[in-house]
Amino acid sequence: MNLRGVEVLKMVDIDRAILDPAGVFKVPSEVLQSSELTKEQMIMILRQWEYDARELEVAEEESMIGNNTHLLDQVQKALMELGGNRDPNHSSPNKQGG
Repeated sequence: MNLRGVEVLKMVDIDRAILDPAGVFKVPSEVLQSSELTKEQMIMILRQWEYDARELEVAEEESMIGNNTHLLDQVQKALMELGGNRDPNHSSPNKQGG
């Protein structure tokens, strides 16, 4: 595969990570360890992961799935390390964060 093909594959992975962080990374701290991501991409990924974790908390409240206690804490810790605190413009307008 040529270099151009490799670049395209990396972009697809980054796009996937932004849409589905848990599908690409095992834990939020892995996002911080990636040398392929910019700080802004890391923050975008972690913010999406934070939103997803809040959605899971709501589902837990409604007894729809199992326990997900530490994920939100892990995501918020990683965001704080990057200096990317909670983004009120992109938070959910409901009980999971808005």
